[in-house]
Amino acid sequence: MTAESLLSLSAVELRRQIGARQLSPVELLEACIARIEAVNPAVNAVTATAFDRARVEAREAEAAVMRGDALGLLRGLPLGVKDLEDTEGLLSTYGSARFRSYVPARDNALVARLRAAGAIVTAKTNVPDMGAGANSRNPVWGATGNPFDPTLNAGGSSGGSAAALALDMLPVCTGSDTGGSLRIPAALCGVVGFRPSPGLVPVDRRQLGWTPISVVGPMGRTVEDACLQLAASVALDDCDPLSYERDGSAFLSPAMADLGSLRVGFTEDFGVCPVDDGIRQVFRERVASIRHLFAQCAPVTPDMGEADRCFDIVRAASFVAGFRDAYAREPELLGPNVRANYEMGAAMTLDDATWSHQEQTAIFRRFQRLFDDVDVIIAPTTPVSPFPWTQLYLESINGQPLRNYYHWLSLTYVVTLATNPAISLPCGVDHRGMPFGLQVIGRYRDDAGLLGVARAMEAAFAGIRETQRPRPDLSRLAEPRPELRSIVTHPPVFDGPAGGAASAPV
Repeated sequence: MTAESLLSLSAVELRRQIGARQLSPVELLEACIARIEAVNPAVNAVTATAFDRARVEAREAEAAVMRGDALGLLRGLPLGVKDLEDTEGLLSTYGSARFRSYVPARDNALVARLRAAGAIVTAKTNVPDMGAGANSRNPVWGATGNPFDPTLNAGGSSGGSAAALALDMLPVCTGSDTGGSLRIPAALCGVVGFRPSPGLVPVDRRQLGWTPISVVGPMGRTVEDACLQLAASVALDDCDPLSYERDGSAFLSPAMADLGSLRVGFTEDFGVCPVDDGIRQVFRERVASIRHLFAQCAPVTPDMGEADRCFDIVRAASFVAGFRDAYAREPELLGPNVRANYEMGAAMTLDDATWSHQEQTAIFRRFQRLFDDVDVIIAPTTPVSPFPWTQLYLESINGQPLRNYYHWLSLTYVVTLATNPAISLPCGVDHRGMPFGLQVIGRYRDDAGLLGVARAMEAAFAGIRETQRPRPDLSRLAEPRPELRSIVTHPPVFDGPAGGAASAPV
């Protein structure tokens, strides 16, 4: 088997072959490292690396397989970890100048759980500065380019993970999502991003533990790949007061839904979101292409109330909690997006906070009533085609100025407020030939049901020309793109970008 054909296999198939002694974890890791070194300089998706330690762990995994040991769900699979998650012995910068030399002494809860399932932490993946925004660029590592056109952005904040998956650099990558950070980069890079219900996957880095807007979750090249990571992540954990008991095996391979009996509701904009005219037209075309698959496919009219203001307040409260001390001590080291969020929150009152809690509760209750008449809701994941990464954020849609730097994320953040599980599925290309993502939203806490629907949709989309998953052209990524690193002020102390630089100490 060639390296190219090996890397194109799904994570589920790679894990099956490892367990069947048909594939060595060492062989898989070396193929991933070679792919990273070959294409990462063109997109800058992978940042700090732990190749030497990963090689040791791959040999240990191979020995475990040959001994016939019980194997974890992810045993032997190279893992990319989003650079907002602490990784023991591996540089974890959060894309911030404040942390350019930070090497954690331990893994955080998510990484520890994935390691316990047998994943081999191989590299970190790029993010915006402190995860603020949906363009993965920062002063430590630079920008991540889109795998389909590196002059355009890969989305964020899980942009490095999405690009690495799209280019088969790594079979498994983590993500997280507040206003759309799993779903948006997945849509722009042509992969799968799943936002689980709050509490399903424990989060130990969320400072406001009772606030459900921020989650961690899986990304994958297929729905089943995302399910594999999710099954290894689910837990009840006292690090997260929202976590609850669920059997992870329920998510390993959820039964595919019968699309022919499914009632689908669709909306272009949830009644409140700005959407580019071109994307509206693409979405209408996709609905026309797939509506025959379902028992019912009809428009829905959500009442999202004052979702924009509500999200402003809930989001800003998290930034005040996370950056109060840093803003007081060294505000110059905080990126503009982080400062904007902190300053918005610092100016708010108890009355604002109480109003936002009431409004989110009302939005939640009205949104759940939509599911009296439908089983899932579909919408575009992003309102625009990818724009140049040199533009920090989108300032207008259809010539109309946007409210702030994250207003263009409203198609996903209104769903965040409702707290329902949501997934972005690759669904062909848009009017500019770039990946188009379809956001599918499930019932409250019905994560397994939504994943079963997503598996069935993914299979059906593969048989329709307009909805097939697009693949990037590797031949277009033969040359490095130094400009992706042009915004770096000075390099990290311990590490450099993957492909041409030494690994971090392990």
